[in-house]
Amino acid sequence: MRLLFTGGSGKAGRHVIPYLLEQGHRVVNADLVPLDHPGVDNLTVDLTENGQVWNALTSYAALDELEPGTGRPSFDAVVHFAAIPRILIKPDNELFRTNALATYNVLEAATKLGIPKVIFASSETTYGICFADGEKKPDYVPVDEEHPTVPHDSYAMSKVTNEVCARSFHARTGIDIYGLRINNVIEPHEYTELFPDFINNPDQRRRNIFAYIDARDLGRMVQCCLDTDGLGYEVFNVANEDVSVDLTSAEIIKRYYDGVPVRREMGEDETFYDISKAKRLVGFAPVHRWRQEMQG
Repeated sequence: MRLLFTGGSGKAGRHVIPYLLEQGHRVVNADLVPLDHPGVDNLTVDLTENGQVWNALTSYAALDELEPGTGRPSFDAVVHFAAIPRILIKPDNELFRTNALATYNVLEAATKLGIPKVIFASSETTYGICFADGEKKPDYVPVDEEHPTVPHDSYAMSKVTNEVCARSFHARTGIDIYGLRINNVIEPHEYTELFPDFINNPDQRRRNIFAYIDARDLGRMVQCCLDTDGLGYEVFNVANEDVSVDLTSAEIIKRYYDGVPVRREMGEDETFYDISKAKRLVGFAPVHRWRQEMQG
């Protein structure tokens, strides 16, 4: 497929794009800085500028596409990952403006240009737990896509706004728009750097609902969504199948979720960030688990 990928130079994108290239796709990375990786086409784009987004989505990927003389090929899908990645990087109002406006511009241009699929990065923060002031427990566990999304911070607010916009653009056009509520992204080198401390101090994983997603497995999820047509508008939790600490599910419930309703029986080390919908509807099957990665 011919893909426009926004934000491909970021923490997640720089691992997802190589995976997509390996699957045989042509990828144009639309970002403020290029991704230095063989085979990727780069285009410097400010996604908050509507005209730049339209131009990027009607652009040649590189000079070789001029050779056939048959005109500019169209994109088969857009994967939109670009965003200010969390609070406390820019002022809250600028964070919200950037993330919400960029996503609106991408959705508007893609749908009006007739691109049949958009996959966009939403977030675990939509559930209101990650950046809460003080401790906020889930309404129930495991947390699935039906859990209320009532955040208190500007980053998560922007992500909820993006989901509302995506649902509305689907309602108007009928194209497939899939939102990925991505959990804490872990790069391959971070297992040995971070997980020993997670084991010794599991409290720090509470805000992430004790979950994580390997950046390479996030590429697998994007590919699953590219392979799956006809779902309309859907959102998916994206995480690995196991928890990010060396505690059993029962121990986590006793220590952190006492009194929180447990809606179903859970596996011994099953994630509290329920990915059963992604597994069921698009065939998501993550393979990189922290215990194996730390063993090399």
